[in-house]
This record gives sequence, structure tokens and C-alpha cells, in this order.
Amino acid sequence: MLENLIPQTVTYTTAGHLLIIGAEDAIRLAAADLDGMASITLVATDAITSQDEAHLAKVMEAVEKTESVPAYYSKQVQVKGFLGQYQAHIKDEQGNHLELAPAAVRRPHYDLVLDLGQQPSLSLELLPPGYFHVQDDADKLAGALAQLPHLVGEFTKPRYVKINSDICAHYGSGIEGCSRCLNFCPADAISTTGKAIEVDHNLCHGAGSCSNACPTGAISYDQPAPKVLADYLKRLISKYIELADNRPVIVFHDETAGDEALKALQNLPGAVLPVALEEVAVAASDAWMSALAWGARQVLVLTTEQTPATLMALLQREQKFVAELLDAIGLSDRVELIATTELDSLAAKVEASAQWPELAIAAFPSELAKRDAFYNGLDHLNGCANGISDELKIPHLPYGMVEVDIDKCTLCQSCSALCPTRALKDGGDLPALNFTEQACVQCGLCEKGCPEKAITISSRVLLDRDQRQAQRVLHQEEPFECIRCSKPFATKAVITKITAQMQNHTAFAGDAIKRIQMCEDCRVKDMFEDVINDPEKQLRV
Repeated sequence: MLENLIPQTVTYTTAGHLLIIGAEDAIRLAAADLDGMASITLVATDAITSQDEAHLAKVMEAVEKTESVPAYYSKQVQVKGFLGQYQAHIKDEQGNHLELAPAAVRRPHYDLVLDLGQQPSLSLELLPPGYFHVQDDADKLAGALAQLPHLVGEFTKPRYVKINSDICAHYGSGIEGCSRCLNFCPADAISTTGKAIEVDHNLCHGAGSCSNACPTGAISYDQPAPKVLADYLKRLISKYIELADNRPVIVFHDETAGDEALKALQNLPGAVLPVALEEVAVAASDAWMSALAWGARQVLVLTTEQTPATLMALLQREQKFVAELLDAIGLSDRVELIATTELDSLAAKVEASAQWPELAIAAFPSELAKRDAFYNGLDHLNGCANGISDELKIPHLPYGMVEVDIDKCTLCQSCSALCPTRALKDGGDLPALNFTEQACVQCGLCEKGCPEKAITISSRVLLDRDQRQAQRVLHQEEPFECIRCSKPFATKAVITKITAQMQNHTAFAGDAIKRIQMCEDCRVKDMFEDVINDPEKQLRV
């Protein structure tokens, strides 16, 4: 798989200033075993864990060795940051908040944190670099103590994702819309200022859940980029079919635990094509559908014990959704999740899928945007199978329809102005609201932004491609013509509503109410004519 030759990176700089948190005996023993750190600060959160005489003797030796190390006592320690930039706060004996680094080592921050507490000070599924939570695991502690002295200097990692704010559906005109990416980051690296989605690249582990959940492709993975992954999949499958004269089974897996599990198999079935990713959630439903459309007979997604719970929940949701679609068109079991503990059944799965009928190979290109790739894959597979035109109503999907209450709608076009994907459009020269379902991401901006509360969104997948891609009219009216010059300038519903609201206003008393029924030019002319014909009004002016 091709990768960026010059990828964007994040740089960490550390000098080796370390904070150790935990029970008093544990932190003293750990500090005594460390050499080469620029400084060490201790925070005891619990009393000594054991009264064993031999243990206490070792602790006393460690105390003597670390007696010059700054030491504090606090039940709670608040930590935030990343490698080279950790801030820590405690409550002192008087109950005052104390920022540790400036007080203990006269530094604005710590570079590293060793957390020996039973509960981590940072509650994240994927912890930031430079933070070690080992609890009472002796092996983890030994590994951390071996690594810490070497984490001094400059370190880099890739910027795994990038954001295209132009197609993001999160915000528009003071209204919050889509927030799917915010719910699935196991590293808490995604936030919002209220107006824009932001990624903290220092915290990002490249889990891929944000790009997976994003319905528009505004957040995209960059290692590899979506088009690179799609191109690789298409070439890989095509070459296999050319050389082997049968259809492959694609197995997506991560580059660490998943890769090790596959290598540990004595006999990997020859039809299996492993595709290694930074994290297994990088490939989503669009990649799965495309792989099947380009000739793979089955797609398996390998999860491990190290797969974060947030990613597992996302993958299970995506797989369930895709499975429902494929079941509906008669292609069951084509996409499955498989755990490393189930790899013994891999050969049986591959053998069973070899009996399935081969489907025609799709010709759509690999350069398509995320949603287009998903729909092209779905439409091709549907055409190969039963060609059904049903709709599947599944809640909380980024696919679906918009319905308009025509009795409330005034065709003010607030919704079309807010729509980030142009699924809603105005009628041009005619008062109308048009909708294309395939472009709708169910962000909710139109529903929240409608001043008349006339819009309702509902998620579904419409399998009828022509109907889904067609632009249809949700509401239209005859234009209202100016009562003086006959120029169309608004809709009848808008004029009727404004007239009803303004009929008791002093500015529109008497014949002045008719100005609401005039275009902007005629309205000004009428006001001047009224002043010219009334000397008393001229004096007031």
C-alpha cells in the first residue's frame, strides 16, 4: 500500500521531568529504581500497601535514596496533557489547589507521568504518549521503568487525520448539526468550539473512529488516505482474481495484535488477503462495500483484545447496519467481525464462502468520495442479487429523507441555505424546495434551523437507486406578484403571514398595509408619493 512520502507529523520535546503517582511505598520503590531522569516528583495518594518486614525494609532503603525528591500527599491528582506537556494539580493540606510542576520543579509542566494508582488519573481508553498506568502489574512496571529514561529528546508521529471544514455538517448559522465524530474517539482527541470540529493531534492515536463515523468525509484518514486505500484494495483484488482465477476473502486487521495473531496461524488459507491498517476501524462500510463490489467474495474484520471498547461498539454498529442491507438484497454473511479467539474457524468460513455464486465485478473507480463509494458498492451488489427497491428504516443513520409540512412551510429557504451537502436546494426562479435523498447526511441543521418547525428528518436507506438519486420537489407555490408592477418577488404564504403579523402595526395603518404586497422598488416609490401628496407629512419629515 502506498503511503505519503512526506507525511505531516507531530513533534514532542521532552527533557525527562517525571511525575510518579500512587501508594507511598510503590512510588518510593519506583523512584529508587530510576536513573537518568531530569527530575522526579512524588505524589502519594494512598498509604503503604504492605506491612511485610522485608517489604518495609526495601521501602526504607528507597526512602533514604529518594529523600531529596519533592514529595506531596493528596487523595486526588488531576492530570492532563501529553508527552512533554503534562500538567498536574492537587489539593494541599489546607484544601487549596496547587499546580505541581511550577511548585515542585519550577517548570511549567512535566514531560512524563508514571501512574501506579489502582484507578488512572486519566480515564481514557487510549492513553496519551508519555503516560504509563501500570497499577500493580509487575511486568508493566518493569517495562515502564526501562522505557522512561529513554524518553528524553525529540519524538515524532504522523498526523493521522485531516479535516475539510468546507464539507463538515457540524455547524451552520449558530446551529449545531452533526456530532457523530465526537462520540467515538477513544483518546478524547476530538472537540468542538461550537462552530468547528477540532482534532488534538498530540492526543490522536489514529484509531480511525472519527473518519469512520463522519458521514460526509470531512474528517478523513491520512495514513493511508481514503483514495489510496481504495486504489490499493481494487488493485489487490483484481490482481488476485487474475492470477488465482477465483475470488479472495479480504481480512482487515490492525498492524499490531491483529498482525501477530494472523502470523501465529500455522496455515493461513490461500484465499485470504490480509490488509493491515494502523487501526482496524480505519476501513468502514464504504471500503467493505467497495471490496465486495470489486470482486471479494467476503470481508472479515479482525478484532483483538486490544481493540478499544469504543472502536468495538462502532465496528459492531457498522457491521450490523451493513449486514441488514446485504441480508435484504440476498447476500447474507458477506461482511463479518471475527475475533482473534475465533481464528480457528477462519478456514471453515473461507471454505464455506467458496461455494457462494460469483458476482459480476464493478467498474466504478477508486477515486470516489466516501458516500459515493458506499452507494456505488451497494447499488452494484443489489443489481447483482435481487435488485430490490425497498427501503430499510434503521434509526440513527447518516442516510435518509426530509419531509416538509407544506401547511407550515413558507419557502423562506433557511433550510437550503444551511444544508452542507446541497441535498436541499431552492427552486431557482420559482418558489420551490427540492431534495435529493442520496446527498442527505441527516445532520439535522435543516430541522433545527426551520423558523416554522415545518421540517422532519428520518433515517433510512432507499434501495431504489433512481428514486434515491432523483431530485424531487418537497414544496412549491405560485409566486406572489407585486400589486403595482406585477414583478414576482415572494411567495403567497410569506406575504399572507407578514400581512397578518403587521396589520395592527402603526407603520402599516390604513392603505399602508398594501406596501407589504409590493416589491422593494414599488414600496419605496409608494412611500415617497405618500409624503409628496401630504403637506403635513412633509413638515414632520
